[in-house]
Amino acid sequence: MLVNSGNLREALREELAAVKITDIHTHLFAPEFGDLCLWGVDELLTYHYLVAEFFRWTRMGYGEFFSLGKGAQADLTWEELFLNRSPMSEAQRGVLTALNALGLDVGARDLKAYRAFFDGLSREEFIDLVLELSGVECVVMTNDPFDLVERKVWESTTTIDSRFRGALRVDVLLNDFPHACRLMLEQGYEAEESLGPKSIGEVQRFLREWLERISGLYLAASLPAGFRAGDGSVRARLIEECILPVCEEANVPLALMIGAKRQVNPKLRLAGDSVGKGDIAAVEYLCARYPQNKFLVTMLSRENQHELAITARKFPNLLIFGCWWFLNNPSLVEEITRMRMETLGLAFIPQHSDARVVEQLIYKWKHAKEVVGKVLYDKYSDLLAANWTLTREELARDVQALFGGNFWRFIKK
Repeated sequence: MLVNSGNLREALREELAAVKITDIHTHLFAPEFGDLCLWGVDELLTYHYLVAEFFRWTRMGYGEFFSLGKGAQADLTWEELFLNRSPMSEAQRGVLTALNALGLDVGARDLKAYRAFFDGLSREEFIDLVLELSGVECVVMTNDPFDLVERKVWESTTTIDSRFRGALRVDVLLNDFPHACRLMLEQGYEAEESLGPKSIGEVQRFLREWLERISGLYLAASLPAGFRAGDGSVRARLIEECILPVCEEANVPLALMIGAKRQVNPKLRLAGDSVGKGDIAAVEYLCARYPQNKFLVTMLSRENQHELAITARKFPNLLIFGCWWFLNNPSLVEEITRMRMETLGLAFIPQHSDARVVEQLIYKWKHAKEVVGKVLYDKYSDLLAANWTLTREELARDVQALFGGNFWRFIKK
């Protein structure tokens, strides 16, 4: 079936509505992880984005707020951010989008009724509902082998909901190696801070065995804006001598998320991190020196985006993904997606949710589809104006590639 300027908008809307999404990076957990799987309106309202926004308006002290229970914190953010003023931010809008999609009367502003709705569902029932509403068929978790609570689940559970896939997070290893050594020793790995040959072998064994345990699709780390590669530092050596050999052996990518400035305001806890401009020379070094390895990369600063897209043109072992964290605002997602598409065609992953609360999948993907759809409409219109023929099947192919296919092709490459 041919697509033309008259039916393009509707055809694209239908394909976006039908596509099954692979969410390649989240902080969600399968239901088997119990309380680590966050859901419900109180979790939604105490998301760290909203907590940071709450403190823009209140004189309440940080300690006083965090000493309260989850419900009391949610009451305060609801009142301050939704009742005392119009909810304009993307995080605020996201709460309304999610509640509305769940069939709740957002206009009633009835927090008690919203809580009653969530209380009437089990965790498993709610996950089924949200995955259906969001169009997400596969969620990639963030799995930290250094977290005691999570570790116990992996060590005691043989079956995880197949819709939730593992990704091995190695932040502690790269950002606090002395602490990682102590934690690995507790698990029977004789890693030492000196990082001699024996220690390198033990770190590799740790990574290899955990990657197998969780059936990890990739290894991942969030790194500071000042991250450098090839400089002989402990972090650089761990990447080159431990992580990359294991990734190559298992044929899995290393995902690098670069640009976090940790605990600019530690009193805000999880909300206290900020953003810094990264050095793309580190990405260029790794991609050029290790062409047999695959790299998934996203960067937190807007100022890095064009240079990162140009770098992706030079290295087929690099796939850039998402508008991470502070970039997840519709205006920035549109700008970055347009630039990437004009630079790379369809050879990138436009978005991931980074969700921490299950129902965030609803709003993050609804909003992402709206923006990506707008960019696609304009680009397809350009093709039609140049007398290019376009079929409905090609439209479906392209949408599927952006929302999952590119990731799986890269994983299996």
